[in-house]
Amino acid sequence: GRGGLWGVIRGSGGEWRKGRSWDAVVARDPDGIVGAEITGGIVGCITTWQDREGGIGHIPNLALEADCRGRGLGRQLIEHALQHFRASGLTHAKIETLVQNAVGEHLYTSLGFREVARQIHFVAELATRMKNEE
Repeated sequence: GRGGLWGVIRGSGGEWRKGRSWDAVVARDPDGIVGAEITGGIVGCITTWQDREGGIGHIPNLALEADCRGRGLGRQLIEHALQHFRASGLTHAKIETLVQNAVGEHLYTSLGFREVARQIHFVAELATRMKNEE
């Protein structure tokens, strides 16, 4: 894949890197995964984990097959996760997205999420020498 602004690193793009983050979430809380199913096939899923001491439910991943978007499935998955958090006694939920994700931003704010911070990710190619190293 293209890998966004990071591009391809060691032959792998952003989709591969995102997949690795899913592996870590699945290992952390396998019971926090819910799938979306249409006519017997899984077309998407949401992953969650809970910080019970902090009172925060985290939604690190939400994914739907491209041809299944725009049907309200993402909304249903998030609503399911929020209800799961409430039933667990949590007081807040956290979801993150890239600023380029206008669809996600619209969906999340329509469900009561509000932006509280922005984070910038920087990447440096290590093969190039830094000016202060010369």
